[in-house]
Amino acid sequence: MSKTLQISERGTALPQSPIRKLAPLATAAEDRGVKIYRLNIGQPDLPTPKKALDVLKHIDRTTLEYSPSQGFLSLRKTLTEYYDKFDIRLNPDEIIVTTGGSEALLFAFMSCLNPGDEIIMPEPAYANYMSFAITAGVKITPVISTIEEGFRLPKIEDFEKLINERTKAILICNPNNPTGYVYTKEELLKLRDLVKKHNLYLFSDEVYREFIYTGTPYVSAMTLEGVEDNVVMVDSVSKRYSECGIRIGALVTRNAQVRATVMKLCQARLSPPLVGQLIAEASVHGTEDYAREVFEEYLKRRDCLVEGVNRIPGCFTPMPMGAFYTVVSLPVEDAEEFCAWCLSDFAWKDEHTPEGKTGETVMMAPASGFYTNKESGRNQARMAYVLKTDDIKRALLVLEKALEAYKNR
Repeated sequence: MSKTLQISERGTALPQSPIRKLAPLATAAEDRGVKIYRLNIGQPDLPTPKKALDVLKHIDRTTLEYSPSQGFLSLRKTLTEYYDKFDIRLNPDEIIVTTGGSEALLFAFMSCLNPGDEIIMPEPAYANYMSFAITAGVKITPVISTIEEGFRLPKIEDFEKLINERTKAILICNPNNPTGYVYTKEELLKLRDLVKKHNLYLFSDEVYREFIYTGTPYVSAMTLEGVEDNVVMVDSVSKRYSECGIRIGALVTRNAQVRATVMKLCQARLSPPLVGQLIAEASVHGTEDYAREVFEEYLKRRDCLVEGVNRIPGCFTPMPMGAFYTVVSLPVEDAEEFCAWCLSDFAWKDEHTPEGKTGETVMMAPASGFYTNKESGRNQARMAYVLKTDDIKRALLVLEKALEAYKNR
């Protein structure tokens, strides 16, 4: 008798994406003629800068060749000029271009950590962090931030009591996905002191730095003094230029040994996307007006979503200070069940429902997927305010109707 083929333990342990796991239900709903307001995924609907699209349309290469494994020098030089605006002083060799920010973080884990090592991370956190950790064979040790406190950084004492001989790193996202929290300089200095005291890596995902809506200034981990070799920053052009599909990110560190190790992984995957690098480089300069307009649009969308959510009976969200997400507490016991039900069993229709549609519903990301312990955040969902304000208002009206129907079902 032949043996049954087995899936790897790593593959079995990988969680499904809370952002995409309900996609089959959404597809089925659309097949039934239902219009879906997608608040589940951070896919901006705003146009990519015209000058970047012009580069795409007028590529004159006769061969689409490999690029250097570290990425084009011209792009890395351009990025150093961009980082200068945020007091991040770098030379091009301290930047490695990656296939999105996701690859940068995975390569950081695999270069800095051994299987069995532990990373302390504030939660809720971007769900793919858990997947990257499992892939690298490392363990996430969560420290929980709460919706009641606006998801501020937990007390440093809460971090320190989790540190043991296997702890090798702390991971933050600033501004935060999924909460929109922006860490203060005081909080970052406390993290700096903890990292220095225990000689830990500090992984800092800073892809949303362009989207900060309050007086809290953006402080990059790369500017923290005394831990220059400990910090690995992750970046991406996906969100700030609406270029998610070109898959261009960056791993940034002053630690030469880390860079040399990351380069072995980069050489194994050969090169980052050629066409994506050309588009990304064209996006950095000459897009200041674009950036300002995008910022102002997201600010309007944030205010629209937060105000609308907090008007719905039983719903609450704190005011996110950055990025374009917020975590919402819903008046349900199981938000994942409710989010699935919205797609499988609910469709609301009135005189404003688009012609030809059988109804409307809303798609959200259950927040339990942003926690290591799936019992955490059970009544919460992440919403991305990536739709125009009229659509956000309509989506929240549909959400209110869905909650009423769900309660009375």
